[in-house]
Amino acid sequence: MIKTQICKAFSVILFLLIASTAKSQNQSQDSTTTNEKIYRATPDKINDLVHTKLDVKFDYKKAYLYGKAWITLKPHFYPTNTLTLDAKGMDIKNVSINNGSINSPLKFTYDSLQLKIDLGKTYQSSENYTIYIAYTSKPNEFKTKGSQAITDAKGLYFINPDSSIKGKPVQIWTQGETEGSSVWFPTIDHPNQKTTEEIIMTVPDKYVTLSNGALISQKKNNDGTRTDTWKMDKPHSPYLFMMAVGDFKIYRDKYKNIPVNYYLEPAYAPYAKDIFGKTPAMIEFFSKKLGVEYPWNKYAQVVVRDFVSGAMENTTATLHGEYVQQTKRELIDGSNGEETIAHELFHQWFGDYVTAESWSNLSLNESFADFSETLWAEYAEGKDAGDAHNYESMQSYLGSPDAKTKNLIRFNYNDKEDMFDVVSYQKGGRILNMLRNYLGEDAFFKGLNLYLKNNAFGNGEAQQLRLALEQVTGKDLNWFFNQWYYNSGNPDLNISYKWEDKKKAQTVYFSQKQKGDAFTLPIRIDIYVKGGKITQDYWMKSKTDSICFPLDTKPDLVNVDADKILLMSKKDDKTIQEFAFQYKNAPLYMDRLEAVEAAIIKIKTKEAQEILIAALKDPFYGLRIEAINNLKLDNEELKKKILPTIINIAKTDTKTLVRAAAIESIGNLQDKRYLSLFIEALKNPSYAIEGAALNSIAALDMSQAKSLAKSLEKESKGPLSSAIVNVYSVEGSDAEFPFVYQSFTEAGAQSKFQLIPGLASLLMNINNNENLKKGLVELASMAKQYKNYGADKYVNVMLNNVLKSKQNDLDKVSASDKANLQTQIQEIQKTIEDINRL
Repeated sequence: MIKTQICKAFSVILFLLIASTAKSQNQSQDSTTTNEKIYRATPDKINDLVHTKLDVKFDYKKAYLYGKAWITLKPHFYPTNTLTLDAKGMDIKNVSINNGSINSPLKFTYDSLQLKIDLGKTYQSSENYTIYIAYTSKPNEFKTKGSQAITDAKGLYFINPDSSIKGKPVQIWTQGETEGSSVWFPTIDHPNQKTTEEIIMTVPDKYVTLSNGALISQKKNNDGTRTDTWKMDKPHSPYLFMMAVGDFKIYRDKYKNIPVNYYLEPAYAPYAKDIFGKTPAMIEFFSKKLGVEYPWNKYAQVVVRDFVSGAMENTTATLHGEYVQQTKRELIDGSNGEETIAHELFHQWFGDYVTAESWSNLSLNESFADFSETLWAEYAEGKDAGDAHNYESMQSYLGSPDAKTKNLIRFNYNDKEDMFDVVSYQKGGRILNMLRNYLGEDAFFKGLNLYLKNNAFGNGEAQQLRLALEQVTGKDLNWFFNQWYYNSGNPDLNISYKWEDKKKAQTVYFSQKQKGDAFTLPIRIDIYVKGGKITQDYWMKSKTDSICFPLDTKPDLVNVDADKILLMSKKDDKTIQEFAFQYKNAPLYMDRLEAVEAAIIKIKTKEAQEILIAALKDPFYGLRIEAINNLKLDNEELKKKILPTIINIAKTDTKTLVRAAAIESIGNLQDKRYLSLFIEALKNPSYAIEGAALNSIAALDMSQAKSLAKSLEKESKGPLSSAIVNVYSVEGSDAEFPFVYQSFTEAGAQSKFQLIPGLASLLMNINNNENLKKGLVELASMAKQYKNYGADKYVNVMLNNVLKSKQNDLDKVSASDKANLQTQIQEIQKTIEDINRL
């Protein structure tokens, strides 16, 4: 599973990050004592699931599922005469033992969470038995935590079932992780259970269905419904069961002879290949890299509305949130979903084929999936792209202070949902990348191959991964796993240098500043001297250490962690001159990024400016953007040097995001000589370029920008919509509200965060009470839905600004308008109070 994508908005909205971090720290402090007392054991296996057959029908009006289940099991080892099934919030109609065509009722008790059945006899581990259960699932009446703390884990979701929301599709879909499946069918809802599956769905004939495995039959019924039967003939865990029902258009692709299909809303069906078309290449790449062919009989991806997470790796049928849906034009600026598509696909091996035996071992699922994002970026876009993704993920972990207290493998946690964090994902992915570097490419992937084959269609834990890697490499890896898997934190490494000319010696000093024990660090050091490079491998095993290199002359650069692979925070005491040498001569993206970051701090020095000017032509687009954003054109001398280059970039760079950054930079000059450049940029199909151009025109002439915004409304999306909203937030009124409102309601979570200030600012100028109420409802909904990300605090700040503006207007309006304004003030105050109560 990939978590909701709004985390990316934090880089844009710093307030949210601060609020979220503060909240996380408080939560961590509140639960630490409790966590230390709880041991989360792997669930005992008394009975094993063997096969699950479900026959389900849906009541759209009540949001009920009427189900029949035939569950085949056997005792795991010890004889037993009882069975406990998870069955949450159901009405249980019948529980029987099934013998062919005969169902014999059994005694049972049910507490709304678990169904405890007296089997009527004792079964041995060699005996299968089948339980029949007739039940009603009532997901909307069951509330608890789910795979995101911001939602309820009701397992089965009815979207717009009564068609009351115009333009919104009617859909049904499921989300099983962690224990949501047992809301819509009785099962043993633990990841260490595996079962084959058959699901028979009866749905309105106009809808398409999707489930795990193969569609083996379809039968039209006389009442306008159709019965589809899906069969999964290889075992997988109950949380990976899935259903999706809706008006989907299917694009049929393939990998070798395996169907690879994409299910989208009709409006996005023409772009199915553009959105998901790299999937067969991903399957081929991962299959070859792992030495294990894609292990299932099909792979499908479906996009649904209102999904409670980012995406979910249901076996053979990944479910995506709507943010991955983009038009061909939107995709010009880059894919919202490519890394997610890779992430969920990799789960088909790590998570589905071999499943973490418990949530404590979630790293065996999610760290691998996170690592696959870097792996695919390297392959598809080059090593720079992979290194950039690796670094960004590391910063996500390092930027979460409470994460440093958590082990990667945690047998002590407050709630299983707490495991879905930057430790299991981003930190774990970086740990795997370190292990890959330490062992070497071939050895690492041969070890993964052995781990997968040893545990195929079963479960794994971290020790099994260690043993597989040790078997392949012959190395003892206890030190690595004890340090990185069964311990918390990371090194905070300070590095300093001393050249002694008399002794002709270069000394490097290391100091680990983190609390607690030292980390053992295998460090590669490159020494650049006399036009050549000397490489030395060095092991740091204490909190402080040093190493001395006898040299004939002072080196141009000592590059510590030359592989740029270690998971750590680092303070590197290089001079700006040494960083300038590093930018020009060291080979990696991270070498250049470190130099660029150092140059930003020392921006007034000649060497720093030269680094950033060189970075304007860096081979990786992200560093070009970084250079553009930090080379401020308000310095006349610097402006003379770089403005022609930035203008050329604005016109010709191969990456639209770089061109957009250059246009924004020129726009900051507020110089009418460049108006023609901005007007010309509005003709570009890139939304990013158009948005940057409109923002730049607005800085020169807001009235002209508003006129242009009106002409650009029709097909605007993404950055262009945001730019139009920015214009209307200053110059808009009730006439512009419909566009702003529609842009906000149709935006994905990340874009909504960026649009909050614009919508709030526009509300200051709104006179129509109905428009005000609609805007307040949307902002309050964001505050509630994303409270765990600090959205409540952020929206609260925005609405208090609106409130003050309206209150200030009281003395400026006529008596006839004052009553209306007071009504608006009351509505805003009520919304603020409601948010404060969340």
